Amino acid sequence: MAMRAPIGIRVRRHRMALKLTQAGLARAVGISPSYLNLIENNKREIGGSLLQAIAQHLGLGVEDLSGDPEQRTLNALQEVLNDPLLQRLALEQADLHDLVARFPEVARALTKLHAAYTDANSELDAYANRLSSDPMLSQMLHEVLSRITAMRSSAEILSKMEDLAPKDRQRFSGLISSEASSMSETVRGLASYFDMESRERRTLSPLREVEDALINSNNHFPELELLAEALRAEIEAQGAFGESAMAAALEAQFGVTCRRWTGAVRAQMPAQVIASGGPRPARYDGDAKTLWLRGSATAATRQFQMCRLYAQQAGAAQIDATCDRLDLSSPEARALAQGALSSYVAGAMVMPYAQFWTDAEAQRYDIDLLSHSYTASFEQVAHRLVTLRREGAEGVPFGFLRSDISGRLTKRFPLPGLSLPSSGFGCSLWPIYSVFGTSGIQRQISEFPNGARFLLIAKTVKKRVQAWQEQPLVFSVMLACDLLHAGRTVYGQGLDLDDPQARVPVGPSCLLCVREGCSHRQEEAATMMQSPTG
Repeated sequence: MAMRAPIGIRVRRHRMALKLTQAGLARAVGISPSYLNLIENNKREIGGSLLQAIAQHLGLGVEDLSGDPEQRTLNALQEVLNDPLLQRLALEQADLHDLVARFPEVARALTKLHAAYTDANSELDAYANRLSSDPMLSQMLHEVLSRITAMRSSAEILSKMEDLAPKDRQRFSGLISSEASSMSETVRGLASYFDMESRERRTLSPLREVEDALINSNNHFPELELLAEALRAEIEAQGAFGESAMAAALEAQFGVTCRRWTGAVRAQMPAQVIASGGPRPARYDGDAKTLWLRGSATAATRQFQMCRLYAQQAGAAQIDATCDRLDLSSPEARALAQGALSSYVAGAMVMPYAQFWTDAEAQRYDIDLLSHSYTASFEQVAHRLVTLRREGAEGVPFGFLRSDISGRLTKRFPLPGLSLPSSGFGCSLWPIYSVFGTSGIQRQISEFPNGARFLLIAKTVKKRVQAWQEQPLVFSVMLACDLLHAGRTVYGQGLDLDDPQARVPVGPSCLLCVREGCSHRQEEAATMMQSPTG
């Protein structure tokens, strides 16, 4: 079974800070001192009315004793220990439990160090790949070697031929000087090239930092929910919510014109807008106050991008304030967070919390049906479901993953007990991979090595309408929920959730998985030396 989040130490600390005895707190909440002692030593779980009573008498909110931060730390530590370098350590889940319970700061420090180690390895791999395959680097290194060879040859002639004529000696000295000067320029260019690559790859660490900050906030921001409600009300003053009302509101409030571009219209776009756009479905020209929307973008994408720009224009102060509370360490991380929070507000504008939660419950989390109701894409609805964390109106707790067609995971939001790699590729047995090339939703009852069982559902999503001469842009999206919640969704229908034979043994990824006998393993752990199997 999955490890239980150790919140007993938190109860004990707050009780002692208030100078309450075990007997006094136990009497106040209606339990025996011995039972409270078991709770504080993480030998008993608490929930329901007892959790509320203890939180009330300690002056805490129920969310402060939810155990979610501890559970996230436990999951992160499990990922650390699944690293091939550490798999031989004889640490049990109980050891991790005690570490988080007794020394939570040390546990968090270990996970941060492992994240830094993972990023450093990613950077080394990127440089190794660059050195072996980049034609520009190959050319520059070849040039350096050629110039060193020329300098060495001239130097050997000068040193070994004592009777060399003064004119020839001067010529060879000049060659050495010329080659040295040219090589200095080449080396400076090489250093600048590496500096440029380093700056471009700095988003590895900021991206992980922002992702962790959103996860630690449970991906729910009440202040941004209120902002989205206010902004939607402004837009609805222009008419029924939708593209027309959004375009009218952008024009009326900020003088922004919305235009759709195709190959024919592209020539009218400023060069700097074209250069900065990349594959994105929308490009904003701030100088001309024009929002360019890709002609092949779906209606859901166009509506979302218009909401996103409206949020950036009208809610910048609130988004910045929320970003401040994430305590990010670099301008790059802050820029990524501002984009993510702007998208959060856009999603909340398209799918207002109260109505969306009501509809999700009534429709049993049928994502396709919700997509149709809100003119939203499957991925947008899946994202929104993950944010339903409002106290008293919580939705089914979902984890979220997105993969590109190469199998690389590009977005994630884990759950307690759900082991997910922080980057790279996931388990090849997940439906997020098998769903490529199919239509509809695939579902799977999965059992992870820690005993946790989840219902996984996945679907292939297209980011735009496929136009002529335009490569399709396809991803797959996967949601996961604890098997305990599967019955609340339409995706649990017809599945025998209690049948052990229906469970698929999976892992986080091949490199992090402890199932050594898995026939689907594609990568061996670094500590395991096995002969090829053909």
